[in-house]
Amino acid sequence: MTDHSKPVHPHSRLPWQKIKESEEDALAAERVRTIMSHPSYRQADHDVDFLNLDATRTVRLQIDYLKPELLLEKYGVQHTIVVFGSTRLEEPQAAFREVARLKTLLSTNPNDQETQRLLSVAERIASRSHYYNVARELGTLIATSGCGPDDCRVTLITGGGPGIMEAANRGAFDAGAKSIGLNITLPHEQFPNPYVTPELCFRFHYFAMRKLHFLLRAKALVAFPGGYGTLDELFEALTLIQTRKISPMPVVLIGKEYWQQLINFDFLVSEGTIAAEDRALFVYAETAQDAWKHILQWHQENGTPLF
Repeated sequence: MTDHSKPVHPHSRLPWQKIKESEEDALAAERVRTIMSHPSYRQADHDVDFLNLDATRTVRLQIDYLKPELLLEKYGVQHTIVVFGSTRLEEPQAAFREVARLKTLLSTNPNDQETQRLLSVAERIASRSHYYNVARELGTLIATSGCGPDDCRVTLITGGGPGIMEAANRGAFDAGAKSIGLNITLPHEQFPNPYVTPELCFRFHYFAMRKLHFLLRAKALVAFPGGYGTLDELFEALTLIQTRKISPMPVVLIGKEYWQQLINFDFLVSEGTIAAEDRALFVYAETAQDAWKHILQWHQENGTPLF
C-alpha cells in the first residue's frame, strides 16, 4: 500500500540524465566532455571571457556600480567626506629616511646627476610630509564626529591607496571607526592601504564608476597637495558644482602656498575663463581643525547639518 502521508519531492519526478553508455557509442563520453569544456557552454555569469567582451561593457558598468552601492547601503553610509592627495607624500619618518639614504648614496658619487635629481625631489616631498599628519588628524576628526565607531552616517572616503589617502584612513582607524577606500584596477601591481575597513574597501574596473561613488554621497571634498589624480578629481568636482550638476558643497584645499603656486585661479578670473564667483567655490586651510570647522560651519549656514 502506498504511503501518501508525505508529499513526493518534485525532483523525484525528473528524468535525470546520464551520459550515453559506451556500449551504445564508445566515443560518446569523450564528445560530451569536449562539449562541456567549450567556452560556449560556460554559464554566462561565470564566463570571465564573455563578461570582458566589448558587447558586455554595459553589464560590467552596472555591476561595477551596484556592488559598492549595496554594501554602502548595508552599512548605513548616508554621507561621505572625500579626501584626496598625493600617493607620494609619505609619513615624515619615511620621507626623511629616503632623504638620508640618497645623501649617503650621493656621498659616494657626488657628480651623479640622477641621484642629485632624486635627492632634490625627496627633499621636496619631505618638506611637505607634515601633510600626512594633517590628513591623519582630519581622518580622526571625521571618524569621531558621529555617535560612535559604528555610526556610518558620515564616513570618510578616500581612493584607498598610499600617501595622503593612507593617512586619512589611518586617522579613522586610530579612532576605531570605519572608513571607505575606492581602489582601481591598474596595469601595475598596487594595494589598498592597511587602514581601510575591509568590508568597505572596493576595487573598480572603471574610473567612471569610481568617480561616481566618490561624489554620489559627498558632503565635502578636501584636497591635499597632489598630482594628476588629485587635480582630476578636484576639477571634476568644481566643474560639477559650478554647473549645478551636483548640489553645492564645501571644497577645502590644504596648503595655500602649494595650490597658489600650482594654479593661478586669479589669472583664470582675469582672463574671463571662469567667473569671479567661481573663485569662491573653495577655500584654503592649513590645519585639520580649520578644514573640519569650515565644513561644519558651511553646512550649518546652508541649513544642511551633517547630523
